[in-house]
This record gives sequence, C-alpha cells and structure tokens, in this order.
Amino acid sequence: MRRVSMVNFGVFLLFCFGFLSNSFGQDNDDSDLNSTTAVYIVTLKQAPTLHLFQQEAEVKRVKDKNHQGSKHGDTSKFTKPKLQPRNILKSRYWRSRRSSISQAHDSLLRNVLKGEKYIKLYSFHYLINGFAVFVSSQQAEKLSRRSEVANIVLDFSVRTATTYTPQFMGLPKGAWVKEGGYETAGEGIVIGFIDTGIDPTHPSFNGTDTSQRQYPIPNHFSGVCEVTPDFPSGSCNRKLVGARHFAQSAITRGIFNSSEDYASPFDGDGHGTHTASIAAGNHGVSAVVSGHNFGTASGIAPRAHISVYKALYKSFGGFAADVVAAIDQAAQDGVDILSLSITPNRRPPGVATFFNPLDMAMLSAVKAGIFVVQAAGNTGPSPKSMSSFSPWIFTVGAATHDRDYSNSIILGNNVTIPGVGLALPTDKGKMYTMISALDALKNKSSEVDKDMYVGECQDYDSFNKDLVCGNLLICSYSIRFVLGLSTIKQALAVSKNLSAKGVVFYMDPYVLGFQINPTPMDMPGIIIPSTEDSKVLLKYYNSSLVKDGTTKKIVRFGAVAAISGGQNANFSNRAPKIMYYSARGPDPEDSLFNDADILKPNLVAPGNSIWGAWSSVATDSTEFEGENFAMMSGTSMAAPHIAGVAALIKQKFRKFSPSAIASALSTTSVLFDNKGEAIMAQRAYANPDQTISPATPFDMGNGFVNATAALDPGLIFHTTFEDYMSFLCGINGSAPVVFNYTGKNCLLNNATISGSDLNLPSITVSRLNNTRTVQRLLTNIAGNETYNVGLIPPYDVLIKVSPTQFSIASGETKLLSVILTAKMNSSTASFGGIKLFGNAGHVIHIPVSVIVKIASKK
Repeated sequence: MRRVSMVNFGVFLLFCFGFLSNSFGQDNDDSDLNSTTAVYIVTLKQAPTLHLFQQEAEVKRVKDKNHQGSKHGDTSKFTKPKLQPRNILKSRYWRSRRSSISQAHDSLLRNVLKGEKYIKLYSFHYLINGFAVFVSSQQAEKLSRRSEVANIVLDFSVRTATTYTPQFMGLPKGAWVKEGGYETAGEGIVIGFIDTGIDPTHPSFNGTDTSQRQYPIPNHFSGVCEVTPDFPSGSCNRKLVGARHFAQSAITRGIFNSSEDYASPFDGDGHGTHTASIAAGNHGVSAVVSGHNFGTASGIAPRAHISVYKALYKSFGGFAADVVAAIDQAAQDGVDILSLSITPNRRPPGVATFFNPLDMAMLSAVKAGIFVVQAAGNTGPSPKSMSSFSPWIFTVGAATHDRDYSNSIILGNNVTIPGVGLALPTDKGKMYTMISALDALKNKSSEVDKDMYVGECQDYDSFNKDLVCGNLLICSYSIRFVLGLSTIKQALAVSKNLSAKGVVFYMDPYVLGFQINPTPMDMPGIIIPSTEDSKVLLKYYNSSLVKDGTTKKIVRFGAVAAISGGQNANFSNRAPKIMYYSARGPDPEDSLFNDADILKPNLVAPGNSIWGAWSSVATDSTEFEGENFAMMSGTSMAAPHIAGVAALIKQKFRKFSPSAIASALSTTSVLFDNKGEAIMAQRAYANPDQTISPATPFDMGNGFVNATAALDPGLIFHTTFEDYMSFLCGINGSAPVVFNYTGKNCLLNNATISGSDLNLPSITVSRLNNTRTVQRLLTNIAGNETYNVGLIPPYDVLIKVSPTQFSIASGETKLLSVILTAKMNSSTASFGGIKLFGNAGHVIHIPVSVIVKIASKK
C-alpha cells in the first residue's frame, strides 16, 4: 500500500511565467550628459542605517544597564508591556532615519551638480551608505572631491551584469569579498539539483572557469555520471561532478518518450539548466540572446560543484517515486545542499500535509546533514496556497530585484504606451507608418473568413508585402500565444519576410490577467500587455485611417509611431517586492485547511525576470529556443538563489547542521526595500501593482535574503532530527504513519511537542487560547556578546520575553522564554517580532505570527 501511494502521488514542475515590470525608462534627453556618462557608485563616510541603529541600541543598552543597577538588579520591570510602545517607536524612528539618509543623498547631488543633469538610480541605506548615479566622468570627479564622499567607483556590473541578482544581493562587495572573492565562492561544496537535468555543453558548467583555475573535486562526494548517447563520456568534469536520471515510474506508466524526454541526465526542457546556473553557474559567462550581449552571468556560488538528479521531464513532469529515488541517491552521493524547484500537484491527504513521500524523503536527507531548499510554488497570492509544508525544508518565495527592461511605443499624437520586449529601437527621431495585419491582407474578406487568427501574423502568404514593406506591422496577441499555438518568433519571421520595419503586438481583450515575458526580438518590436493601452493604440490607428467616401476602402494609413527598444536595463525599480504568483502562508497542516504552527515561506529571494543558462534543445519557452540564455520567472528561480547562499554558508561553517544554515539565513534577513521602506507584496493576479500592501511573514517568511549577513549570524537556532520526530509524533493520529515512513515508534517517544515549540527562528501560533509560553534555545557561534531584546507585539497580543538582556559567551547557549497573551478575541492574523541587538553588531530577527486569538473572560 505504501508503495502504491508513492507512485500515485504526482509532482509537477513549477511553471516559470514571465512578467512585465511597471517601471519605465528615464527621459531620453541627455543633451547635458556627454558620451562618457556611466553609472557610478558613491559611498559616503557616514555610517549606514544598520550601523546607526546598532549604535543607538548600544546606547540604550548602556542606559538600561545603568538604570538596572540603580534599582539593585530588579529586572522584572523590563518585561512589562509599557515598554512595548517604546520599541515600536524605535522601529518607526529607524525607518525615518533611513529616509533621511536618502534625502541627504539627494541634497548632496543637488549641491554638487547645480543646474546639471544626472539620474540617481537608487540609494543604498542598509549595508552601505551611498547611492548609484548616472553622470559624466567630469561630474563624478566633482563628487569625488567632496569631503562627505568616501569612495566613488565606475559600476561596470550595473551596465553589464545578466544573472544580475548577485549584484542586487550585495555579493561582489559583501559575501564574496569576505570569503576571498568569486574565485573561491562555494568551493568544496556540492549542490544537488532535482530537476529536468542539465546541458553539460553550456559554458556555465565548464570544469575550468574564466580564471583558468581547475575545480578540486571534494573528497566527501562519491557520485557518478551516467554515460548515454545523449550524455556521452566526458560530459562531466570538475564542475559538473555527478549526473543521473530517474524515470522508472514514468516508464512503467508507458508515458516516457525517449525521443523528447531523453533517457539520460541531458536537459530537454531548459528548466534544470537554468536553475543550476543560478545557484552555481561559472562566473563571467557572456549572455548573448538574439545577437545582443546582455552582459555576463554568474551563479550565487560560482565555485560550487553541481550534481544533477534528473527526475522531471518535458512532456509529463514527474512522479514522486522517481523524485524520492533521486533524493535518496543524492544523500548517498554526499551532496551538501539539495535544491528542488518542484512541488506536489495537490495538497497531500491524511492526518497532516507533512506525511507525503517528498517531505519524508527530505526529512531523511536532513537527517543525513543535507540542507534542503524547495520552491514555495506559483499558486499565490491566495492564503494557504503554500506547496512546501514541513519545518525541516527551507521554503523560498519569489521577489523582484531592481532591474527591468522597459520598452515603449511613441505614437504620432504624442501618447507614449509602455510595453515589453527585448527589442531593437526604430531609427532615432524617425516615425514610421503603422498598418494593421488585418488591413494588410491580400484578400481581406476571404482570409478573415478562413482564419479568424490571421491577425496574429503567423502566415507570410496571407499578407501584401507591398503594403507592409518599411512600415510597422500591428499584430494581435491572443490566447493562442499563451497556449503556444502561435509564437512571437514566428510573427517576427513573417514580419522580416514582409520587410516590415518593426512589429507591434496589442493584447486581445480575452487574454485576461496574463503577464508577458520580456521576449527577445531581433528587430524593432513591442508587446503591449495591457488591454486598456491596446485600446488606446487601436483607437489612434483607426482614427488616422483615410477612407474613400464611396468604396470605404483605405486610401491612406495616417498613424505613425516609433519604438524605443527594450534591450537596455533600467535599475531604478523599488525592490524587493513579493510577486503575486509566489505561494503564501499560513502553512496548511492538513487537507481541511487547518493551520500549522509553522511559518511558511521561510524566506524570499529574487525570482522574477532572472537570466540563466538555457539548454541547447530547450523548448520550455518557445521564445528562447536555440538561445544559450533565457529570462524566466517563478519560485523555481528563487529557490536556487538560496541554495547558492547556503553553499557559501556551508563553505565557511563546515560543521553547520541544516537547521543552523536555515537559522543563519532566516535571522539575518532584510525587512526593508532599496528605498528604505517596508517590503511590499502584490495581492491580486490582475493588475498586481494596483493591489499592493506591506508584506507579512505569510508573504515573505523572515524576510528577503541577506547573503552577507548570513555569513555572520551571531546566534543560531539548532533543531535536531529528534525534535522533528517529537513534533510529528505530537500530531493526533500520526503514530502509524510515522512508523510507516520512519520506522520510529511514537509510543517510545515520551516528549511530544507542537510546531510552535520547535526551536525555529520564528514563532507561529495558529490558535492562541488566552496565554501561551514558548521557548527558544540560542547558541552563540561568534565572540562573547551582550544582547538587548526589542519587541514589536502583534495586534491584540501582549508579549513578554525573559530575559530582556543577556550576555552569552562564545559557544554558550541561552534559553529565551516568550509569553504570548491574547488581549481580545479575533480570528484575523496579526504579526510582530522579537529583535535581539548585540553589542558586537549582530541583529537577530524572530518574526511572531498569531492567527486566532481567544482572550480569557474577566
């Protein structure tokens, strides 16, 4: 029975949707900026916000200590609720201080560059105090002479980077520098990928990187590479150290197609190649798409090793039995990190969501010391849409970064319409006549009658080349593009054969709520993703037609336009922002939608519009067929970012347990965006940026990944396999299931615990009945340090923490007791947090989430 349930429990590959950014390019008037203009990063001498806050926390700590001494050691008053408003005020004061730093950046630029043109892209507040600005070399020289400026450097990475997220996450000047640079980042760590395989011929996986240093294969890894006609001898090297495929479940079902799916580790889909390159692709690989160089790519841990376990396939997805076999093999081979961009295709039935083959296999992997990362799923933004359930799994949601590729079309009536498309611009300063595909037919009436989709520009023979030649061809974007029946690539080919100057796609009104990938175009072009903007385009076009008064035939096409082009990146977006498709908590405990006392997701990372390596035969995205790189979106892309950072942590702390890595990632996360404001979350599928609000822990877990801080977390929350077993045994009716999966007898486990009692770097209580006490055990992995406790209580909940201040020596542990008390009845989730401020600079963030509150009757 158990074997049957494993076979029938399907999994699916996370679909990597593409999405349009709503931020557009700067004004093109650059008359005051000469040809030497570039992006510079300016660092100021004043401390960043984080340092300022730590200094203020230290001052408070000293004051509190002195005050405590005057009261003869009475510490009880420091846990009283009356101090809580003071902590909230401090948090607001912190945000205000960050905002004032941004204003100071603006003031400096105005004073130094009086009357001159410049573009400030964004301010840095958190890790450094500085800003990125687009100026001429002469203006940069002026800035460098100011006494406030500590350093000014030409920022090549902003102009040339592709897997740009290492820059956005601060790796080149943070985590990489701390550990010896990108040349050694992740060295000796093996990341296992359970995905659609890999294209071993891609330069992102060469055994010798751009510095010509060979990769030493770690001694603890014992994996092998399968040799097949599709994956010949020599496919593996010192970078790609293992490769296997698992398809037995699919084969027994009779659905495996070896010609499409490749009975080998070779990637016929593209997804696995993409995710592997995000986490551990080589540094400095040129990304050329449609003949345009979009910069150079790098994985998060570019010196880490890759071992591939192909269990997902292009034509059918995958099955749990094959995935479990892959997990098992990866554990045997000795991988350090396991990255899965896959989720169950349904919520697991039974006594709890945790009891499914995938989660239980991953529990065994964790027991073996492997850190397991899983994508949250692309089923957001509704509550309880989470597809990764268990506390031993590190679940990752998707957020934006600050780069986008904005395109636009300027109409002859001076209206500018935003769009998307990695396209060439039309000739500068020149407008071109537009002609609709429906008006360019050789025989309009018969063609429309024969094929209602002729306006999608898929058939060259349908159109009059003399009419289209030299003009902008207007095509419709219908549901057939979404389904893959029509493609942008084919429309571009038709347009070029007709000698069109460019192509403009308007959105069919029946394509509701669908977001468009930034699509490569090797000619001027644009996709208008908004149906309302499409109506504006068509209204202008139709009103500009001149028709014969008698025959009603068109005698002149009066509409003209120019396309700005979308191949140049814009780095001014507010980010990170939680994408609407990213699955949300609270974590569902069972198929009845009861809530678990476990925070999900654990963290968010860049997942939207991510450049990554692409398989040479990939068909997952038709618009990138035949390309070496592709831009994809989804929590599938977010998970390998965390896998890469985990490799950096494991490299530094070789003896870290999976829970220690999870703790380091979680407690050091960022809660504010690059503008110094609260991270926002999209709340709706349609028009997502019109429905945003501050993100909660159910949207982003502990926050946005901070790779540099995660390498120096200060305090660690350890959770053991035995703790997880006590948790599982504490679930009502779980004993038989636990025994079936693990062989452990719950009757012999005397101490059972709830999810909120697990020693996690977060506190989640789904049902607070009057008062609840939870405890957290902290271990100091840094030097001796003294911590002060700051509180932000959830609405309708009182928090008391003991102790409110403590000193902890290196290697020592400290027990923190947290008392939560419901103030009034409520079924609305509320959120707060506990912050521990160390006098050596460590800041530990513990989010607190309470769903149902039941207050005691008085």
